[in-house]
Amino acid sequence: MGRLGVRERIEGLLASPPVVVDDSAGYLDLLGPADEPKPTVAQRFMQSSLLPQVYERLWRPIAFDLAKGWPLGPDTAEENALARRWLGLGRPDEPRKPDSVVLDVACGPGNVTRALAEGVGPGGLVVGLDASATMLAQAVGDPDAAAPIGYVRGNAVGLPFQDGVFDAVCCFGGLYLFDDPWAALDGMTRVLRPGGRLAILTSRRPGLPLADTAGAVAGRLTGIRLFGDREIVHALEERGFRHVKRRRMPLMQFAAGVLDR
Repeated sequence: MGRLGVRERIEGLLASPPVVVDDSAGYLDLLGPADEPKPTVAQRFMQSSLLPQVYERLWRPIAFDLAKGWPLGPDTAEENALARRWLGLGRPDEPRKPDSVVLDVACGPGNVTRALAEGVGPGGLVVGLDASATMLAQAVGDPDAAAPIGYVRGNAVGLPFQDGVFDAVCCFGGLYLFDDPWAALDGMTRVLRPGGRLAILTSRRPGLPLADTAGAVAGRLTGIRLFGDREIVHALEERGFRHVKRRRMPLMQFAAGVLDR
């Protein structure tokens, strides 16, 4: 998992630290067979052995860029810059960056996790969490020993962390896969400190005839949920976020807010 200090810091964030730490695979594994929910079709695809190998080079650039409205929508670099900016992190080229403690929910192979780490100072920490062992194996396969990054295998709908321990939480490309996205949002809110920031990239249901029906059918078949135009904004506002903002794209949307509590 990299430096011992990173592992120890992550253990200090957990609500119930394990008696025996299993980090033999390069990440802290908090999921046993009994804790793993039955995956949907989409979740099985995300947990496959093939997808992590092509995720960053092919799958994410092609699928996400098309959903974001390529060639007019933001590319991956712009997306990462937006995440850092909306989470109150620094730019990679800044000499001084905030020592923020950041959680990347549904981190996959760690592409966004690494981009977030470029915006935190040497005293900061970025924790990537995912339920997929194959994704996390890819994330830790080429570690940067100098980066303040560590990974946890855990349940995004039941986050294993204490209340109010993160300065920022990011969930890019995962919320629409969760069995209960609203419980996942509750958990992300719970682990944020007062004044902490949340940024989300998720699906968007276009305002077209029969889009609601088509989205519901697709959700039942694949496990992918398409969120309505203001559904995420309302959910954030209901959970106490202020300064909520959103950026719409053809089939995706960014949303972010500051926790006011």
